[in-house]
Formats: sequence, structure tokens, C-alpha cells
Amino acid sequence: MDVQNTVVEDLKTELGITAIDDVQVLALKVKNAVSEVKNRRSYPSHFTEEKIQKDLGLLYSNIHDLALYDYNQSGVEGQTGHSENGESRTWKSRDDCLKGVFAWAGF
Repeated sequence: MDVQNTVVEDLKTELGITAIDDVQVLALKVKNAVSEVKNRRSYPSHFTEEKIQKDLGLLYSNIHDLALYDYNQSGVEGQTGHSENGESRTWKSRDDCLKGVFAWAGF
């Protein structure tokens, strides 16, 4: 199973998601997270899909956390804080999910 499908399945279990609409939204968030990590990694042209998947596996936590962050922000995009009935909520920076994801350097 590739990293994208693994993250989707793990998040479905972690979040208890079963409704097809929610699964589709989650799958889209994971797909976008994988794409963003791939873009940041800027893999060399000689990399095979197998090598890319292996590298993405090492970045599983970043992909998981980024997809979870984006999924949890659905409907409140751009909000930097929330307060209601004495309860206050703030979000960490989205970039925190991508710490340690750098452009590929090496062979």
C-alpha cells in the first residue's frame, strides 16, 4: 500500500470516519498533503516512483499531520482564533506540520 492510502486508512480509523462524504474529503486532504510534500522535496528527475514512495514513507508523520490539520480546518479556513461561551481556541501554524521537509539534496 502506498503512503497516501496508508495515511487515509490510518486517519479514518483515528477519527472514526465512516460516512462516504467525510472519507472523500479526508482522501482529498491527504492527496493534497502528499502533493505539497512532493513539491517541497523537489525530487530529482532520475527518482523512480518506488524511491519517491520510500522517501514519502519516511515523511509519514508530516503527511499525516498536514492532512489532519487541513481536515480539521475544513469550514474554518483562515481563522486564527475562536472564542465562544468562554472557550477559546487557537491553531498552531500550518508550517509546523512541514518541519523537516526540505528539498532533496543528494543522490
